[in-house]
Amino acid sequence: MEGGHPNDDAGRDDKAPGLDESVRALNSARKQAVDASRGTGRALRRLVAADFALARSAFGRGLAWAGAATVFGASAWLLITGTLIALMQRNGMSWLTSLAMAALVSVVAAVFSAWRVSRYFDYTGMHATRRQLTKLGLFDEDGSADDDDDDPPPDISPEAAAAAAAARAAKSAAQASAASHVRPAGVPPGAS
Repeated sequence: MEGGHPNDDAGRDDKAPGLDESVRALNSARKQAVDASRGTGRALRRLVAADFALARSAFGRGLAWAGAATVFGASAWLLITGTLIALMQRNGMSWLTSLAMAALVSVVAAVFSAWRVSRYFDYTGMHATRRQLTKLGLFDEDGSADDDDDDPPPDISPEAAAAAAAARAAKSAAQASAASHVRPAGVPPGAS
C-alpha cells in the first residue's frame, strides 16, 4: 500500500507555515519587542530627567530655607533679644524672663525653618524613579538583595542560629515568589 488513500492529503489544508513566513513572523515580533523596549526606555529617561529637575529645584529651595534657618537662628537672637529685653525691662520683668521670651521666639523661627528644609530635601530622594526601577527589578529600595548581613554572629546560640536560618529561608522563599510575578522589561501589563 504505497501512497495510501488518495484523499489523505486533501483533508489537510492547515499545513505548517513555510520557513520564510515563520522568519517574517519572528522578525515582526522582534521589531515589536524592540519598539516596546525603546518606548519603555524613553519613558524611563523622561521620568529620570523630570525627577532630576524636581530634585534640583527642591535642593535649591531647601538651601534657601536652610539660609533662612541660619539667618533666623543667628540674627534673631541678636535683634529680637535686644528689642524684647528692652521692652520687658521697661515693663518690670526680670532679666531671666526677658531672656526666656526672646529665646522662645528664636527657637520657634528656627524650628519652622528647619521643618521647611527637611520638607524640601525629601523631594531630592527621586522617589518616582526608585519606584519605577523597583518595578522593573533594576533597583532594590529596601536593601533586601544584600546578603552581607545574613551570617549570624559567631557567638550566637544554636537555637538563635536555627531561628536565623529559618528566617533567611522564609525571606528567600518570599523573594522567589515575588520574583516569579515580575514582568520582564518592555512587556506591557496584561501581555503574556
